[in-house]
Amino acid sequence: MSAVGFADLSHDEASASVGSTWAAARRLMLAFLVTGFSALMIGASIGPLQALNYAGIDLYPFLEPALKTYYQGLTIHGVLNAYVFTFFVTAGLLVYLPAREMDVPIPLGLWGACYGTMAVGTLMLLVAMFDNSATVLWTFYPPLKGSAFFYVGMTLLAFGSVLPLPVLLVMRRRWRTLHPGMITPLVTYMSVITMLMWGVCSLGVGLELLVQLVPWSLGWIDAVNPMIARTLFWLTGHPIVYFWLMPAYVSWYGLLPRQAGGKLASDTMARITFVMLFVFSLPVGSHHQFADPGFSPIWRGILTALTMSVALPSLITAFTIGLSLEYAGRRRGGRGIFGWFTALPWGNPAVAAQVLAAITFIVGGSTGLVNGSWQLDSIVHNTTYLPGHFHLTVGSVTALTFMSLAFWMVPHLSGKALVSRRLALASVWLWFVGISLFAVGMLWSGLHGVPRRAWVSSLPAPVYDALYGNAQLPLAVVGLGGAVLWLALLCFYSLFFASLVFGAKTEEGREIGFAEVLGAYAGSAAPNRVAGALDHIWIMTWLVALATVAAYVPILWPFLQHANLSTGWRVW
Repeated sequence: MSAVGFADLSHDEASASVGSTWAAARRLMLAFLVTGFSALMIGASIGPLQALNYAGIDLYPFLEPALKTYYQGLTIHGVLNAYVFTFFVTAGLLVYLPAREMDVPIPLGLWGACYGTMAVGTLMLLVAMFDNSATVLWTFYPPLKGSAFFYVGMTLLAFGSVLPLPVLLVMRRRWRTLHPGMITPLVTYMSVITMLMWGVCSLGVGLELLVQLVPWSLGWIDAVNPMIARTLFWLTGHPIVYFWLMPAYVSWYGLLPRQAGGKLASDTMARITFVMLFVFSLPVGSHHQFADPGFSPIWRGILTALTMSVALPSLITAFTIGLSLEYAGRRRGGRGIFGWFTALPWGNPAVAAQVLAAITFIVGGSTGLVNGSWQLDSIVHNTTYLPGHFHLTVGSVTALTFMSLAFWMVPHLSGKALVSRRLALASVWLWFVGISLFAVGMLWSGLHGVPRRAWVSSLPAPVYDALYGNAQLPLAVVGLGGAVLWLALLCFYSLFFASLVFGAKTEEGREIGFAEVLGAYAGSAAPNRVAGALDHIWIMTWLVALATVAAYVPILWPFLQHANLSTGWRVW
């Protein structure tokens, strides 16, 4: 262990101090992990209710008074899964892994403030959602109006989620002081780029909340501009997809190759991927507003072209991770065209979860190209096709990868072994099957025009049959997928909490197996020109910020010129 910051102590005293610091870091990381997965447990448990809703089965009347309406459940599901779950796991992971990779101490006070701020925000959100005073869905578009508790809670949650950035920058500066002339280690680099991206894009929803929604909900202003609010939301709302995805990529590039028994095919390609995600994800968020009035067809065309560029880093990832896994499979004795794939360690739930997540992302990414096309979006807009797409990203890629992290982080952080590897594998495969059925059914029914966010199961049977009779098969598939997901949740959380409470004590897994790089170049030990150039993170940050301003000023300007204000309303 490094003795950075303990230079004035004796060797034994420094070792003890460093050891206690890492023990405190493990406890805080475990708090991030448990809180995030607890949010997923609540949010994801509500998810199958929506799946069964589309299959014509209405269970909401049986859940009163805990849930009063379908839309209250949908709000809780979206907020806890898309924000609370992902933010807590990411805010822990992208600090803890770099600290272990660089072997430098974590500024625990600031990291703890990150946890505390997000925890307070989460409690406020839970109060607002469960008392039905903020049934505004996860996008919280005005003129729907929720309670001040919701908007203040969301502000605290968003602010806390940015605090890992200064923590990372402090650790990186310490490491660079000790290693002059060396490039940032790979996992740390990917984590810093992810947090820089989030730091820039979160300004959109931050402005929406602080300038419009919080003062509006407190009665300080009478009305808001819904179009400006929507545009600011999507300045953040599109890059948030990559805030869900990039931590999964950190694991795929930085951990999975070694877990699978091989090496990473290219360190440079990993760095290029993250830079491209940083550059391409921010200026294109308004493609979510193709159906909105107010900005020119010229900008819609530009946004379509720019949106297609986001596919490039995902294609690079597909080839790089695919090659890394092939190398691992062939080292394990795989032969023939596909023998390497079957030779992968499928009995390791951490590997199985990430490989299955990568497979689902092939479909998730390709369906995203449909949403990002101006012409094709007009066909699927506001249909179940949209949630079918993003459940293959955050609901599969992110959730499965974070589950894979839990399988080795629970023993690593708590010192307690998993109670059952078979149960872990069962949860992985059930989740993969369930989310695949659910997503395919949603995509399929969306092509039949079935609307998203619709309480269709509350309709009388003749009306339901008349409206959705041509989509009964895909909607039945949606319901089946939801039922399978409930089984997956039961398996995973039985394993997760039983391991924390009843797991046998173990010293295995205390060291983190970061991936080695295939070939002569091995990350920071022998930097090349491309990796060295990409290490100038502040130049890239300013360029991305300028590009984002250039993209959004022409879109926001007409809305600022024509103040179409709304005083807000509630429909529940």
